[in-house]
Amino acid sequence: MRFSTIIASVLGIGYFPVASGTVMSIVATVLATILAQHGGGLTLVAASLIAFAIGIWACGDHVRATGREDPSECVIDELAGQWLACAGICFTPIYPSVAAFALAFLLFRLFDILKPWPISAAEKLPGGMGVMADDMVAGLAAGIIAGAVHYFRVI
Repeated sequence: MRFSTIIASVLGIGYFPVASGTVMSIVATVLATILAQHGGGLTLVAASLIAFAIGIWACGDHVRATGREDPSECVIDELAGQWLACAGICFTPIYPSVAAFALAFLLFRLFDILKPWPISAAEKLPGGMGVMADDMVAGLAAGIIAGAVHYFRVI
């Protein structure tokens, strides 16, 4: 297996037989709670941007190797996007609750699956950038909404 495939599939999570993107988002949300406890929102944003940069390369290489535009086994985009969504709830003066992390998860999955504009536009970028960019835009949108809901103590 190519090194880029191992990275793009996040150590094989992308090969989970059912809903690999959702599985990756669940794992990413659990990891986000740990990162948030130890470093807060800035740590999550930094981790998301690092995963984004690595993902552009890994997914781009995997896309070239397979000849498929957005292979389902590439789930590093869910990792990066979900971390960005979770970061949104960490920039409020209120410590994020389990409900806030759950909302960030649900909103991210909703936006990632439905792909409303501008998420759909980001997906049309070529290669690894297209694989990664739509999830980052989905994560940003989910993070803003989840952060606002959390800030105003709706959840």
